[in-house]
Amino acid sequence: MIIVPEAAIADLMTRAQAFDAVEKVFASMATRRAYNFPVIREAIGHADALYGFKSGFDRDSLALGLKSGGYWPGNADKGLTNHQSTVFLFDADTGRCKAVVGGNLLTALRTAAASAVSIKHLAPEGAKVLGMIGAGHQSAFQMRAAVEQRAFEKVIAWNYHPEMLSRLADVAAELGLPFEEASLERIGAEADVIISITSSNAPILLDAHVTGGTHVACMGTDTKGKQEVEAALVARAKVFTDEIAQSVSIGECQHAVAAGLIADSDITEIGAVINGTAPGRTGSDDLTLFDGTGVGLQDLAVAASVVDLAVDKGVAIEVDF
Repeated sequence: MIIVPEAAIADLMTRAQAFDAVEKVFASMATRRAYNFPVIREAIGHADALYGFKSGFDRDSLALGLKSGGYWPGNADKGLTNHQSTVFLFDADTGRCKAVVGGNLLTALRTAAASAVSIKHLAPEGAKVLGMIGAGHQSAFQMRAAVEQRAFEKVIAWNYHPEMLSRLADVAAELGLPFEEASLERIGAEADVIISITSSNAPILLDAHVTGGTHVACMGTDTKGKQEVEAALVARAKVFTDEIAQSVSIGECQHAVAAGLIADSDITEIGAVINGTAPGRTGSDDLTLFDGTGVGLQDLAVAASVVDLAVDKGVAIEVDF
């Protein structure tokens, strides 16, 4: 069995590699060659933590396994990231445990890669203004991945706690982009691409805020009850997602579906757009929305990739198990 510890991930996995792995697995999902198993995600009644499992199998790559972990809101006070996870990979031919991989950085990279895939395939070609909603740990990964897909000229951002926007200002400076704090109304009116990455349980971005041919990537809603954007905005948009079953149950679309504003059939898997079997953006005035719920196959794809890299570079830890 191979172990790739958390500390080794940063020297192995790049944004480009994560993007490639996620784009490929989305494409495989749309052909039904890869599929996710039902998600388990529960409050454990201790430390205010949410804990669960995401798992799946990809017949093309033979990636089989699960990610175990969740959200511990008190970890920041302990010098730890709030999101904690580990990926377990199994041999598809024998069922033996093949690898154990640190999942914290991989989760951040694969989540950012998913929104970047949506920007590549759905955002306006001439997008110039990137709008960011949320300034938590994941937001920096989102910005770095997004700017590799379009020639953005400016970043405007909003956060419930404005003092946290310094994180995004620093990343924008690192990328050589002007940065401005902005209202939600301004972001909706000016941004060509909007990334929402919060843990909100009530809509932040409203239907009335967003005008013109915008692409919205909703990346924070991954649990029943969470919500980042108004259901009416979802209903007005052309909606795409990583997996429809998760989108309508624990993703951003859960609220629009519950309100009867959209049906499952109104949602398109991003993998179908990647494969060319479904249309994406068809005009400059389209409002497109990507509901990034975060599927287990994303985790397996990036974990399998990092295991191969660790073996190739001679840094994999091998143990008898």
